Parts: sequence; C-alpha cells; structure tokens
Amino acid sequence: MIKTLSKYYILALIAVVISGNLQAQKYTLTYTSQDDTLDPSIQKGIEKIFKKVYPKLVKDFNKNSQKHVTIKIDTAYDGVAYAHQGAITISSAWLHKKPEDLDLVTHELMHLVQSYPGGAGPGWLTEGIADYVRYKYALDNDGAGWSLTPFSPNQNYENSYRITARFLLWITQNYDKNLVKKLDYDLRNKKYTLQTWKDYTGKTVDELWQEYASKPSVNS
Repeated sequence: MIKTLSKYYILALIAVVISGNLQAQKYTLTYTSQDDTLDPSIQKGIEKIFKKVYPKLVKDFNKNSQKHVTIKIDTAYDGVAYAHQGAITISSAWLHKKPEDLDLVTHELMHLVQSYPGGAGPGWLTEGIADYVRYKYALDNDGAGWSLTPFSPNQNYENSYRITARFLLWITQNYDKNLVKKLDYDLRNKKYTLQTWKDYTGKTVDELWQEYASKPSVNS
C-alpha cells in the first residue's frame, strides 16, 4: 500500500512540474537591439524580468493579456522607455547611462497588461499604478537606486508616477489591500469614476489625500 501511494505521489509531482513548465512557456518574448555596444548582461537581465515578472502581472491583473511581447532597444529614441501597440521600446542611451535600471521593464510590462481603452481614466492614475506595480513586483529596485518618492507638502496625487504610487501604497495599507487591482479592473472596463474612490474606501480621493498628507508614513 505504501509503495502504491508513493508511485501515485511521484506521478502527481511529475504532472505538476510539467504543468508549471508549460505555464512558464505560455508567454514569449522577442528582443531586438540596434546597439551592439550594450553589455550582453542587459539582454539577459531583461529576459529574466520578462520570464519572472510578466506571468505574475498577467495572473494578478489581466488574464487576457497578450501572450507575445516585443522589446526593442532603440538608438534614436531620446526618452527612457514606452509601451505602444503590444511592444516596448527602450532608449539605448538610457541603458548606457543607467544599465542597472532594468526594472523599468516591469513598469512598461504593466502598461501592456493594463491595456486601458481610450477615455478610461486619468493618465496620472495609469502611471501611478504602473509605478506601484514596479515597487511591488520588480526584481531589483534597490540595485537600480529606485524607490517611491518620499512625501512632501507641495505634492499632489495628480503628480503621477512614484508620487501617486506611494499614495496608492498608503491607501492599500490603510483602507483596502486590493484597491490597485480594483482600480485597474475598473479602468480597463471603463467603470472608473471619481465615485470609485468613495465606493472602495468611504472617502473621496481628495479626502484620502488630505489624510495621507497628515500622516504619510508607509510600511516598506
């Protein structure tokens, strides 16, 4: 009887491993670079982030996200990075300047997962959610010297990016731990309104910001 149970346990374990491998292979990446002078470790780092982070984002936020992603290193682009039409473009100049800042890919991957329709909601919230996701899911923010912007009185929740992301973190720690997932869902389905904040927290976004400004500490 013990031998039989062991046999079935082993077969079940093999099935789990195979299933896990298939899940990992579900999402594919095409990486192209116009810059042959970049350190090869950059491509490896980006591929690692895609492999480890993207399936988690899809699982947690949008199971209908695209299966294939293209990442292009562009020598002509003078910004940092952007996501558009299912692809991510990264400035090679930025990677020369900040080769350790590879988790910018996490932010851009989240934009692909977001895939909000036109008019879904404010841009500051879209970018704030993406930076919140970088804070929570990135592999090495510390190595990149990246962190959420500390609070200061001259800020506003509409400042976007890391300022908005820290505000969202504070709300998840004080009101609703699933708030960002709910906001993301509502934006994608064009259900977001200013009333959304009150529905989920009992307070308007301005009331939440006032409270945040009076006690802005967060647990890291």
